[in-house]
This record gives sequence, structure tokens and C-alpha cells, in this order.
Amino acid sequence: MTLKSLMLGAVASAALAPAAFAERGADGEVKIIYWQAPSILNPFLSGGTKDTESSSLIVEPLARFNEAGDLVPWLVDEIPTVENGGISEDLTQITWKITPGLKWSDGSDFTSEDVKFTYEYCTHPEGGCAQLTKFEPVASVEIPDDLTVVVTFNEPTPYPFTAFVGGESPILQKAQFEQCLGAAASTCTEQNFNPIGTGPFVVDEFKPNDVITLSANPNYRDPAKPAFAKVTFKGGGDAEGAGRAVMQTGEYDYAWNLQLAPDVIAEMEAGGQGKPVAGFGPLMERIMLNNTNPDPALGPDERSVIRPHPFLSDPAVYKAMSMAIDRPLLVEVGYGQAGKVTCSWVPAPEAFAYQNEDCGTQDIEGAKAMLDDAGIVDTDGDGVREKDGVPLSILYQTSTNAVRQDFQALIKDWWEQIGMEVELRNVDGSVFFGGDAGSPDTFQKFYADVEMYANTFNGTDPQAYLGHGLCDTAPRPDTQWQGENISRFCDEEYDALHTELTKTADLAKRQEIGRKLSQIAYERGGLIPLVHRGRLSAHSNTLGGVILNVWDSELWNVADWYRIKE
Repeated sequence: MTLKSLMLGAVASAALAPAAFAERGADGEVKIIYWQAPSILNPFLSGGTKDTESSSLIVEPLARFNEAGDLVPWLVDEIPTVENGGISEDLTQITWKITPGLKWSDGSDFTSEDVKFTYEYCTHPEGGCAQLTKFEPVASVEIPDDLTVVVTFNEPTPYPFTAFVGGESPILQKAQFEQCLGAAASTCTEQNFNPIGTGPFVVDEFKPNDVITLSANPNYRDPAKPAFAKVTFKGGGDAEGAGRAVMQTGEYDYAWNLQLAPDVIAEMEAGGQGKPVAGFGPLMERIMLNNTNPDPALGPDERSVIRPHPFLSDPAVYKAMSMAIDRPLLVEVGYGQAGKVTCSWVPAPEAFAYQNEDCGTQDIEGAKAMLDDAGIVDTDGDGVREKDGVPLSILYQTSTNAVRQDFQALIKDWWEQIGMEVELRNVDGSVFFGGDAGSPDTFQKFYADVEMYANTFNGTDPQAYLGHGLCDTAPRPDTQWQGENISRFCDEEYDALHTELTKTADLAKRQEIGRKLSQIAYERGGLIPLVHRGRLSAHSNTLGGVILNVWDSELWNVADWYRIKE
């Protein structure tokens, strides 16, 4: 089984789609399983992929990215350009024209008021928004009429497709959420668990960290879609159980993110009930380095806020940690052909990827020498080096997953070889990637020294994603622990270079700046990249219309799914 054959399989599956569905809901129920269970159905209050993707069944953006990474209109008539007058000549405005006649699932009109409100919701100064970087270039949103949205930027903005674009930036209904602005956002349980949307399905019942039941939206814009009357979206368990439920037992129709060894996937496929689909986008497994001090003695509102970290702020330490890692072995153990070695925060598109010739070479002795030269040595003979009297003792956390626990075990051994003490911790993925501001175990709070996970972004331009490294985007108590800068990395040159990116129109120059930003984040202690991962999921042999999309939500075209009749 090769990645290329899996990708061809996805195209073949999509090619079976009929020209039109005979009747909405005619194909009964479709069952989806995500082994990381959704904890909320509001992407603005969670940075977790499982929350963003489950929400995409319900709430939608104005435009999104298709399987090729191309922008396509979704709730608008066309993609604005300078040529069609939708983007101003000076690049300071973009005008969206909403498709007439769109309805919310409650039957009310979808209007420009809802779009403007969504901007106000995410940018409210007393709130915390997990997608704030998508709105940072925006100066104002004006609505001259019910179907027109004019977004004005703070300055010329060559890439204006961040706000209201992609599954991470959908539109919320003003009438439902207008009492949920600012600090009240996280208290609006009914709204966050049962959002009214324009998508193909509506929520019947949401059990956080467990299961979502949904029904076909009676006011969906295509009267023949969706083909399925019901969706059961099951969360929790593990990747292996999810894969077997589709490819071996046939209990489910679609399983997401099968982070499993290649031989396990091949064994499952032999079960004959389903097939894997895969493709390479910008998904990258990494270790985030805490740039602040997670010492529990500091208290819950100070941990991961007070700077600096006692020893991870030293370049000799984090560079030695990176040198000690055998990335080719991690690829072999964890992903096979569905993984590639990388040292770039943005591994794809390739033109944006920072290339490092030494990335694939493990150098334990070189790492030891680097620490020795920096005077970070074991002074008391216990096998653990100290920096300024502080032992290099770290808590290394990640989500519960077989591949990640394998990675932890290997990396722990390599780091101990260079004189570090390593404690391993794993947290249920539904909690780790949840947006609960009251939980101490989320990846946003980062109550550890290092943590490992994968992340990606919508579309093929990483401007907003690279904004996750800006100083002012870190999760904090006053943002209800929402924010994208998980490592609390802060570098003046990085911030200035990102500002330059937002002003640069030339594609080659944008790519050059993007590569430099990835390089700075890697070389100055933001993160340790590990593996460029292919996104691999699976669907049943009887589920048609599936087109794996690595540039947006995997559930982006769920309205087009249907049951293949035997």
C-alpha cells in the first residue's frame, strides 16, 4: 500500500458520485467516528481540529478551499479578485457578495449582519478567540446592504482570504450569539453546543466528549442534499479502534486521522469493509517548547505566563534536544510512506518549506558537546545536567495515542542519553485538544515543559498560521486561555518579518519570507519539528462522494456523501 495508491483511491471514490441526489435524506444514516471527541461546536472557542471539523457539519464560511487547495465560493456568488472588482486596486478592501436566498437552519435569512457580527464576536477585547489571527489585519467590516460585506484592512493586504474563509473561520448567527460577546462567550453553553448554521446538518443532541446526533437541515440551500437524513458522530476511543470500526467490522462509515503504523493500516484494510484515503498537506507533528515557566508553585494564573523558562530559553539546550532526535526512525516507526522528515514549521506547500540539510541526521555526541561547551554539565553525579543549578528535568506531555506514546519512549531515551531527566505524561485527546478554560490539561494551558501534537491550517497560504508565533497571540488567563501561540514564543524580528509578509504581494517573496519565519521559529526555540504527516483517514466501501481534503475540514463536502447501492 503506497500513499500514491491511497490518493488515487480517494479520487476514484469521488468519481462515483451521481450528478444529483433523488431526495434529501433518502440514504438514511451515516456514522462518523473521530477518536478525539469534540468538546464544543464553536471553532472560535477551540483550537482543536476535532472541534473545528465537527462544527463544519453545521456552520460554514463564505468561501473555503477544495481538495486542490483552490479557493471556491461557498455562501457567496464568486471569489473576489482585483479583476472582478471584489478587491480594491490598492489592496485595502475586499467585498463579498452573499448568495441571495440563503437560510439559517431555523428558517431565518442569512445576511451580512451575521458576517459583521462574527467579526465583532472574535475580536471583542474582553473575549478570547482561538482564530484571532485571521482577523488581525482587519480594520472594519461594513455592510451597505443585506447581501454585501466590505472588509477594510489596516493597510494594503495582498492576501485577504483569512477572515470568513475556511472551516476555521465560519459565520455565526447574530440572533443566536449576540448575548455571548466578550467574557460571556464561554458561558453560552446552549449556543456553543447547539449552533444554528447554514450547513447540511443540524444538531439534535450534543454530548461533549462523547457523541453528536444530527439531522438533515430542512432549509439547506440544495433541496436534494444531503443524501443522509441522520448523522451519528461518535467521539473517543483510540485510532486503532476507529480504523477497525470502518475497515474491519463495518460499524462506522468514516474514521478520521488514523495515526497508526503502516502495517496496522494494511491489516485493517484486509478486513474488506473499507479503505484508507490519504494525502499530504501542511500537517506536521512537532514538539512545542514552553518559553515560559510552568512551575506549579507559581499558581494557576501564573504558570505558562511568567518568563523565562529556567533552561529551555538557552539555545544550547533546545538545539541539543533537536540534534538528539532520529527523525527518519520516527517516520519509519510511526508513518512509513505517510510521513516525511521535516524541520519546517510549514512543511507544505513545498515552496514555503524551510529546508535544513542536517534535519535528518541524529547526532547524540554533537548534542552532548554543545551542552558541555555551554557549561551545562552534571555537577552532582546523578546523571542529570544542570543549568545555573537547575536540573534539566522536563515534563513531556502529549495526547493518548499509540504512535505518540512510541515517539515519547524513543525521544525520552535519546534525551536521557544527552543528560536530561524526562517524565512522560499523556492526556486523553478529547481533553487535551478541548477548549475548556477550567481544565489544567489542555494543550493551550501547556502546564508542562514540552508537549507534542500535530497541527495544520486551511488553504495554501500560511500567513495566518505563521501568525501563531506572534508575541501577542499567546493563550492567557484574560483570554480564557484561547490563543494560537501555544509555546509563548516571542521574537521581535519574527513579528517584524510577519508584518512584512502581510504587506507583500509578490508570491516568490512571500514564499521567501514564509521560509524565514519557519527557520526563526525552529532555530530560536519555538518548536522542534518532527514529521511531515500525510493525513490518513478511512471510509466504508459503501460510502460514496468522499474527497479527502488536506487544505480544509475533512468533512468539507459531507453534503455530497451518499450510500452506494449494491
